[in-house]
Amino acid sequence: MSTVAPDDLVATDTGRRAGLVLAVVSAVSFSLSGPLAAGMFATDWSPGAVVLVRVAVGALVVLPVGLVALRGRWTLVRRNLRLIVVYGALGVAATQFCYFAAVQHMQVGPALLIEYSAPAAVVVWLWLRHGQRPARATLGGIALAAVGLVLVLDLTGVSVDPVGAAWALGAMVGASAYFLINARLDTGLPPMTLAAGGLVVGAGLLGALAAVGLLPLSASTDAVPLAGSTLPWWAVLALLGLVTAGVAYTTGVAAGRRLGARAGAFAGLLEVVSAVLLAWLLLGELPSGVQLTGGVLVLAGVVAVQLAEAATARRLATASPAARARDLPA
Repeated sequence: MSTVAPDDLVATDTGRRAGLVLAVVSAVSFSLSGPLAAGMFATDWSPGAVVLVRVAVGALVVLPVGLVALRGRWTLVRRNLRLIVVYGALGVAATQFCYFAAVQHMQVGPALLIEYSAPAAVVVWLWLRHGQRPARATLGGIALAAVGLVLVLDLTGVSVDPVGAAWALGAMVGASAYFLINARLDTGLPPMTLAAGGLVVGAGLLGALAAVGLLPLSASTDAVPLAGSTLPWWAVLALLGLVTAGVAYTTGVAAGRRLGARAGAFAGLLEVVSAVLLAWLLLGELPSGVQLTGGVLVLAGVVAVQLAEAATARRLATASPAARARDLPA
């Protein structure tokens, strides 16, 4: 039977600090995909083509490293084959494809808001399925982050299409699976190996969707405008694959194992803040005062969640066995 380690016991304070650094690297790496993709779209690349090439290049880059990290322990792959397939299908392919489908029916802001409700879904899942009840301070951080997210995405005057909302919920489920599987401590798989397997599966599934016409593809060899200059199309694709897929997924797995699913998911909200700042720096899209205020609230919420989780871990580490038995899930 699969197990999800209690977030309270995932890591020491040192491990949590390292996990938070990895989570920041992962969030910034993921957020870079927005400005890079926007430049590709301006040269007639379709969203489907950008997503497929990004994941495929990431798989090609990470796979050799994942194989080296495995060190010939193929029994780990056989034992966790189903998990790797689920990770690639939900955490990679479904998240990407469902979000792409959602923005065909609705605006980007509400689609992102629905997708980024994944951290709250993770909290509810761990509470109901595994008995990991969040502390009050964690719930306070969740509330702060939720308000900040609404402000960052600036949803004034937008409408929600039911079909788009359904697709965005699919992206939320995929993102939730990503955070939950990242935090699994019982697989024995190195983070690089899990990331490589997920990217390979995800690339294969996205390629199949493209082959049957569900993921429209169009591309161009024109130079890509970025930060007031241009870059060759192949250089932008290399950055998309290496940084926004390869680095993002591998550091995401490593962060999840140190922070746990709950804290790791909320650290992932830093991607939204980083995306706004990178759009400002690379595309000249100046954020509004409301968005900046929202970014501060998201950061405050993430910090509150991290501090609450760390405090709970320290309390349980010094508690008596009887007290720990009362606080931890059966």
